[in-house]
Amino acid sequence: MLNKVILIGRLTRDPELRYTPSGAAVAKFTLAVDRRQSKDREKEADFIDIVVWQKLAETCANYLGKGRLVAVDGRLQVRSYEDSQGIRRKVAEVVAENVRFLDWPKEGSAAAGNTARGAEGGSYGSEISFNEDDIPF
Repeated sequence: MLNKVILIGRLTRDPELRYTPSGAAVAKFTLAVDRRQSKDREKEADFIDIVVWQKLAETCANYLGKGRLVAVDGRLQVRSYEDSQGIRRKVAEVVAENVRFLDWPKEGSAAAGNTARGAEGGSYGSEISFNEDDIPF
């Protein structure tokens, strides 16, 4: 069985970061993804909900914002819930395993300042070392 989704699009709003009662970070945002169309048709987009967990959720919340171009790969998840009126609802979302930033923050945005640099003062695109035992999945 295979459940793999790869998307490239722009954020429709800033990511929303929350924490579960156990302290796990979770961020949600929506991607506008262009649809393939013929030359004579007007551009159309799909709006896809993305869910990101743990450290990646915090990174997305800190460095992404409305309009940023990203590539997301992950898995499609369909779940149901009961809304405040007691009606059963179904939602489809992509649970991201990887988010790649494909553009630079615009000048003057919060992510364009020094906070976008790593602890070593490196900029985007610099290589970091890690231990595979640190990966939570």
